[in-house]
Amino acid sequence: MSSDQVHLGHRARKRFGQNFLNDPYIIDGIVSAINPLPGQNLVEIGPGLGAITEPVGKLVDKFTVIELDRDLAERLRNHPDLGSKLTIHEGDAMRFDFTQLIKENNKLRIFGNLPYNISTPLMFHLFSFHANVQDMHFMLQKEVVNRLAAGPGSKAYGRLTVMAQYFCKVMPVLEVPPTAFKPAPKVDSAVVRLTPYETLPYPCTNLKWLDRVCREGFNQRRKTIRNCYKALLNDEQLAELGVNPTMRPENLTLEQFVSMANWLDANHSN
Repeated sequence: MSSDQVHLGHRARKRFGQNFLNDPYIIDGIVSAINPLPGQNLVEIGPGLGAITEPVGKLVDKFTVIELDRDLAERLRNHPDLGSKLTIHEGDAMRFDFTQLIKENNKLRIFGNLPYNISTPLMFHLFSFHANVQDMHFMLQKEVVNRLAAGPGSKAYGRLTVMAQYFCKVMPVLEVPPTAFKPAPKVDSAVVRLTPYETLPYPCTNLKWLDRVCREGFNQRRKTIRNCYKALLNDEQLAELGVNPTMRPENLTLEQFVSMANWLDANHSN
């Protein structure tokens, strides 16, 4: 057989990063973590063969799914139990405007087994809708979950960490071995819960600056803060912000990144 595996009559497609969950114990753990309830504004990204879609469908009357693979969208449309419950959006979640799913006083609850190749840019896309999201549960590469949950000073701490923790409380909930999937990926996976803050703990006046201080800091991890930011801030300005110029950027807290970004926003017309 080719590198694409046939599973339940559907061929897993490498280009979509498809790996299908098929471990009932793990599936049960994920659905329990999500805890879907009737009447909630539930959205699944990449339902695939419905491993999570089916058990969620048993618990709620209706929900939305976003699926890029036409064959799989068609399969769901004709599903004997799910067909009538689902609103199916065929297309790319990375380009999807989630504001069209917003209902009054009913924030989005987003979940999915995210394809590894798009998980980081997709999360960045979703963060832009944070004010309308109650929570997100994602199956990701374990290494990505470690990055989301990392603290300052650790190897895993980086731009994704800072941006995710700026918007959300991050909680790893479940580890998932490769054997839970067909075809089995070569990496461990994990499920993470991201809960957007009602009120951002450290509001930034201009996210472009936050993104820039993160990029400049984490692109040159071995350099000191003084050297990373010499084009933007001098020692005196760093000291004013309570930042030690001899440390490395990975030692900065989210609060410090935000205070640098806010200072730059106030002092530059960039």
